[in-house]
Formats: sequence, structure tokens, C-alpha cells
Amino acid sequence: MGAISTWVHPIEEESYRILGERVDLSAWPAGSAAVVARVIHATADLEYAATMVVDEAAVEAGVAALRSGAPVVADVKMTRDGITGVQVISYLDAIPSAQANPSSVDDFGRPAPTRSALAMRHAAEIHPEGAVFVIGCAPTALEELIRLVGSDVLRPALVIGMPVGFVGAAESKDALRRSGILSITNRGEKGGSAAAAAACNALVRLANNG
Repeated sequence: MGAISTWVHPIEEESYRILGERVDLSAWPAGSAAVVARVIHATADLEYAATMVVDEAAVEAGVAALRSGAPVVADVKMTRDGITGVQVISYLDAIPSAQANPSSVDDFGRPAPTRSALAMRHAAEIHPEGAVFVIGCAPTALEELIRLVGSDVLRPALVIGMPVGFVGAAESKDALRRSGILSITNRGEKGGSAAAAAACNALVRLANNG
């Protein structure tokens, strides 16, 4: 990836100045602090300073993958469109609505997969190794991604898992942390496309400026 301008818009500069007055991120390693700060900057939610789960190994893996031109796969368009400076793919539109019916069950009595989960299966077929996955909306997409990794079908470089919601979001992120997958995530129900995209944008900036 080529170098980008280090110029920062005055509004962004002022936002980071205010952020620095309101929360102390000095205990975080530099790369992790950059990710946490970017998420707080994008959401204006200081709670992420206490709930983000990110270490330097995950940051370094994501930066290395981006520098090598690894594919970046998002769960939904909103996540995709929030990421800048790198090409991002979402396969949700490749899954017809008729293929997914969460209210039904499969032949084994399990809930049928959602479109977001099926999109992860499709992405795994196309990018089985080395991609960066960014999940900001759908807990079922993150759950399916974890299952695919556990089945050795998918070997991502990094997973940014920050889905939002009262149903399944916190649980899917708990499962991601337990899985051993290199990841950037947070604890609890908060999250969303803007937060997940911001975490990825921090990595893109680090990759370009390193």
C-alpha cells in the first residue's frame, strides 16, 4: 500500500484533542491505542476505552495483512462503506433472500442460517486464507465465521468482530475471544458498523503511515 497524506482535517484534529482530555489511553500499547482512539472518535462513546479487547499481536497481524494487499471482507454494506483507503468487499448481495429463512429449521432441527451467515460461507470459499474480516452488524455472521475457522475451512489474518444488538452480539464476541482467533473486538452489546469500520480504518492508517 502506498503512503497517504498525513494531513488531518481540523475537525478531526479537534475531536482527537477533546478525546485526549476526556480519556487516558496511555496505558495501551501504541497500535492498540490508535485503534481504541479511532473507535471512540467515530462513536463519541468513551465506554469503548474500557470494553475494547485488542492487543499488539492483532494490530500487527492486521497491518501486515493490509500492507500485503490482503482482501478485506465486510459483513454488510454499511460496514463496507465506512472503511476508507482500501478496497472492501461484501458478499451479502450474492445471497438471495430466498436462500435464508431464519424462522425455519434445517434437517437437523437447527435454525436455518441467515443471509449474513451464508455470505460468510461464500466469502470463505473465495478467500479461504489470509483475509481481514470486519463484522459490524450481524452476530450470526460472526458466529458462522468462528464455526468456519473451527472447521479449518477458513484461516483469516484477522477478524474485527464488533456486531451490535441485544440478541447474540455479546455472546458472539465472547465466543470470538475464546476461539483463539486473532481479533479486535469489544465486550457487551454495543458495537455496530461505524465502530467496526473505525477499527479497520485505524489499521489502514497504520499500514499506510508505517
